[in-house]
Amino acid sequence: VQLQASGGGLVQPGGSLRLSCVVSGMVLKYNVIGWFRQAPGKEREGVSCIASSDGSINYADNVKGRFAISIDTAKNTVYLQMNSLKPEDTAVYYCVAPCYFRGNYKVNPSYWGQGTLVTVSS
Repeated sequence: VQLQASGGGLVQPGGSLRLSCVVSGMVLKYNVIGWFRQAPGKEREGVSCIASSDGSINYADNVKGRFAISIDTAKNTVYLQMNSLKPEDTAVYYCVAPCYFRGNYKVNPSYWGQGTLVTVSS
């Protein structure tokens, strides 16, 4: 299984970015996939997960209303649209599978992408 993430970069506060993750070796429609992130000096945290089998989605409280996860099963790709970005969103974002978290509880994913850096700064 390989997860190839891209789309990170430098953006000003209030700006937007879209992350992409191309997955190989795994059929997305049978799995739950998503994004974790790790900010400097902090633990990794769950951001959002999506299950294409039933359409269920969850978001961390601190990104609800600003981030949107989606999946294209034909392309085996998952996306994270990030709007209204804040400096506290600065982190390395990882595409992960399987993806599960609730509040501070998270299950360590088996597969991690290489990470893509998002920097929100003026």
